[in-house]
Amino acid sequence: MPESKSKFLIPAVGAAVVIAGSIAAYTYFKAPSAGSSDALGSAKLVPSTALIATYITTDSQAWAKLQQFGTPEAQKLVAKGLENFNKQMFSDSNVSYEKDIKPWAGGVMIAVLPPNPVKPAQFTAPDQAPNALINVQQKSNILIVVGIKDKLSALNFANKLKSQKGVKFQESDYKGQKIIETTENGKPTYSVVLNNSHLVLAPEKQAVEKTIDTFKGESSFASKEGASSIFNKGVDVKNSLAQIYVPDYAGMIQQLAAGSQQAKQLPPQALAQLKQIKSVVAGIGVDDAGVRVKAIANLDPQLNKFQYQSSPGKIVGQFPTGTFALISGNGISRGWETLVEESKNYPEMKQGIEQVRGQLKFVNIDLDKDIFSWMNGEFAVGAIPSNQGMLASVGFGGALVFDTSDRKTAEATLTKLDTLAKNYQIDIANRNIGGKDVTEWQIPRQGALLAHGWLDQDTVFIALGGPVAEAIGDRNNSSLDNSDTFKAVTSSLQKPNGGYFYLDMDKTQTVPLIKSLISSDANTITILGSIRGLGFTATSPDKSTSQLEMLLALKQNTAK
Repeated sequence: MPESKSKFLIPAVGAAVVIAGSIAAYTYFKAPSAGSSDALGSAKLVPSTALIATYITTDSQAWAKLQQFGTPEAQKLVAKGLENFNKQMFSDSNVSYEKDIKPWAGGVMIAVLPPNPVKPAQFTAPDQAPNALINVQQKSNILIVVGIKDKLSALNFANKLKSQKGVKFQESDYKGQKIIETTENGKPTYSVVLNNSHLVLAPEKQAVEKTIDTFKGESSFASKEGASSIFNKGVDVKNSLAQIYVPDYAGMIQQLAAGSQQAKQLPPQALAQLKQIKSVVAGIGVDDAGVRVKAIANLDPQLNKFQYQSSPGKIVGQFPTGTFALISGNGISRGWETLVEESKNYPEMKQGIEQVRGQLKFVNIDLDKDIFSWMNGEFAVGAIPSNQGMLASVGFGGALVFDTSDRKTAEATLTKLDTLAKNYQIDIANRNIGGKDVTEWQIPRQGALLAHGWLDQDTVFIALGGPVAEAIGDRNNSSLDNSDTFKAVTSSLQKPNGGYFYLDMDKTQTVPLIKSLISSDANTITILGSIRGLGFTATSPDKSTSQLEMLLALKQNTAK
């Protein structure tokens, strides 16, 4: 953290709470502040123009839940990182977070307001180009609202900061509220205490003034259209660490990117896509499995073109237990049809699709009919370890498995691909794996490059590498859905769902290619060693709602 930023909060916080009262009000300050750490209470002070707000809890019990996870080495690494952060944050003072800030600081809401344009006078055109067009960039506009849960502790902290050197305080009045301008190293920060229950901080004075306007009765983020419902519903996660609120998704994207040339060229078609998502609320929490993230997107059913269909989840059983990464889903053909329909509104996308169609026609393959039409059932693609043949150097191969109701078209497509391979001097051979007829593309002295076959009447697989084909085709092997890690990572995810993204962290780290990428960073290896796996899924109960869930499955802390 840069030094100028690391010192942003401390003097500003102290200067603001100084004006909350005095020692003479001891009895009043001793009383607890009700609701000061509540997300909705903070949102009522944030101006309605805010684009996004994140509420971070300071509840020690929720954060302490994380201590049950991680290897002893990872716990030490995290502890050291926090210690270094505290030293950097408070390097020039005798302030301690645990003693001076934690006792009074409630929940923290960080809101992003629309960027303030930089004044043209701040820009100087180069002498050699006096008439050049200057792009006026926009400054980010951040507002922080901190709940005050113990006024007396806050006052004591403020008094302690009054003795700090190198910090200048200047007080001004705005609509009866005292704004403190804190200047350090020539950089000002503005703060105010509202209702003796919330501390407001911002690097721009205008943001603090707008918050006072909101406090005085102007519309707030909590009353903004779309915000009320997401605040009331929230996201159900245990031991919530943070909640994220976006009441107007398309508006947020537009305004956050307004300072860039790309955003100013945002085509109407792209904006129409953004408007499919009306609002988003997300939550991060900790439970017995690890860190869980849930998000709910409210959609416009009139604009949402995607036809969601839940996935049976049976195709996972076609992969061996050694599979370390997998993505599954349902109905590629429907997704392709939707993409083709949407491309009519995007000339560049349509042109790209037409180019691929044209190129495949040269080899007698129809992209729509031969490739996508028969992919109408459940599908999955997985990464499987292998140290044999051409896969030895990377340590893994891949497999695609499809359920289809159109076996005839699928077989015709595979025959076309076999013929095409022959034209490139690749040997085509047949062999039996686990009682199944498998076709292999073989390269002399290297073995099978690719293999394909049918696992049952409706399920076809395509494997990269002969050893992967053997792992898929041999049904005597234990299947992925029976593995302990897969169960630990995915069993608690919402069901039914549209499919999974799954990653086994332990197995991933043993793959030679991955191992070589991370072997030089001991800290990375230590942190990854505490992660059991990653699971992600999505579901859509109706056309107006999409729900996402992710679990970072962590290993239990074995330290004694």
